[in-house]
Amino acid sequence: MRKIIFIGRSEAGKTTLTQALKGETITYHKTQYVNNFDMIIDTPGEYAETKTLGGALAVYSYEADVVGLLLSAIEPYSLYPPCVCSICNREVIGIVTKIDHHLAEPQQAAEWLRIAGCDKVFFVSAYTGEGLAELMEYLKEEGEIMPWEEARSIDNSM
Repeated sequence: MRKIIFIGRSEAGKTTLTQALKGETITYHKTQYVNNFDMIIDTPGEYAETKTLGGALAVYSYEADVVGLLLSAIEPYSLYPPCVCSICNREVIGIVTKIDHHLAEPQQAAEWLRIAGCDKVFFVSAYTGEGLAELMEYLKEEGEIMPWEEARSIDNSM
């Protein structure tokens, strides 16, 4: 699977999405430092919110194949300036989180991500699982078999 770095402000859902993609139980955990896992780099929101820490995101992005800009569907504004994706030399995708929230406005968040320069936008809920398979499918490498595909092929052979 291609490695992705999650970038977004505090409470955008980066760690929760990381837990969901790894198949872990969802628990609140405030990220205090950059967590570099096998396929995901989970970054603290303060790195995106603070100019002096933003450079660390650039450095860590070189360890990833894909940059994921996260924006919660309940955000009243976007942290990302227009066309910010053009400064990155990695593929950048947008990820709208918390789409299951009763105050969610996912299309507004997606529009802000498109203005930032994201051509591809995913809509996910770490709690309901909606959109996770599509994101995983997008990140999978050519020839890689995902666990649900393997389970399907076992079921079909019986």
